Amino acid sequence: MLIGLGAVLGHLYLYRRLVRPLLPGRLPRLLALAVLVAMTGVMGNRRTVLDLLPERAEGLFTMAVYTWMGVALCLVIALLLTDVGQGLAALTRRLRPHAPPAPGTPAPSATVDEERRRFLGQAVAGSAFIAGGGLATYGSWRAFSPPLVTELAVRVPKLPKALDGLTIVQLTDIHVGHFIQRRYMDALVQQANALKPDLFAITGDLVDGDVASLGGHVAALAALKSRYGSYFVTGNHDYYSGDEAWAAFLESLGIEVLRNRHVRVGDKGASFDLVGVDDWSGGRRRNKKGYDLDQALAGRNPDRAAVLLAHQPANFKVAAERGVDLQISGHTHGGQLMPMTLLIGLAWEHSTGLYAHGDSNIYVSRGCGFWGPPMRVGSPPELVKLVLTT
Repeated sequence: MLIGLGAVLGHLYLYRRLVRPLLPGRLPRLLALAVLVAMTGVMGNRRTVLDLLPERAEGLFTMAVYTWMGVALCLVIALLLTDVGQGLAALTRRLRPHAPPAPGTPAPSATVDEERRRFLGQAVAGSAFIAGGGLATYGSWRAFSPPLVTELAVRVPKLPKALDGLTIVQLTDIHVGHFIQRRYMDALVQQANALKPDLFAITGDLVDGDVASLGGHVAALAALKSRYGSYFVTGNHDYYSGDEAWAAFLESLGIEVLRNRHVRVGDKGASFDLVGVDDWSGGRRRNKKGYDLDQALAGRNPDRAAVLLAHQPANFKVAAERGVDLQISGHTHGGQLMPMTLLIGLAWEHSTGLYAHGDSNIYVSRGCGFWGPPMRVGSPPELVKLVLTT
């Protein structure tokens, strides 16, 4: 509903502020209007259109729609900034005090130079078009470039002294699908292995598609190398893509899947509990059992250190009060694209970065990949290395 309304308003704005000033003649404008109307309908009814298309065309269609969605958003942002700037300049001129004209000075002419106004309108629209295109190009480059590495220390007081300095590298929200495939995955695994962690945590939204289509790309994760192995918990998109099939496939790669349970990491001399829960909302939407913290913590000694892997940064305060020392989450993408990057904090209390509740902490990653438009603006992809200290 919101995507459809946004598509209508955004395309109307693009027509009025971009098409009309830059395209002379009725026919070009009508053709541009027809394209914008078609894209509005497609974006508002994407799933219906997908059902009508042959399977071999679905990928190209999805890539085209999401790419245009990102480009259109960047154009709208550039135009809005231009309009706001012009409005503020006009307001400043209006509010600025003017000295009265000297006696005998002729009054300024009220005649409007239409040719000059048309030229200025075209110049402004053209500049916004170039700026929007540049923003989209940057966003695409940023989305496909290697994630930035965030390394920080997190205190876990109950961690055994022998494990002080243990490192966890988090991979989350990769969204393997039409855009992100084997080449990107191989590079990501190589970058992650270079961090030499003790443990890998893959915290959901790994895929957007089934095992048959994407298994060959995801298989790159079998090359992850660490002292204590790799662990996975489901995200909402993994439920949409077939959570049980993907769990079985990841297990076949040597990646342990934690579905509302905990395991002991370490050895008899020094260890901690690694707890994993299913996605907060994925199970409910698919009429399946989802997030169950009680089951995940059942039988655990509360005096032992506990690290919780949970895709969404939900229920953190409850988990903290149940003895979880650190929660590692993703899901938010940090907003991914402006202006969502400025609004994500309104939707999530813990939206991006490190937060504390008592002696417990949560880290929320911006994610390694992207969803929807193949762009990231204002929220670069992130590969997280957490160093646990006592």
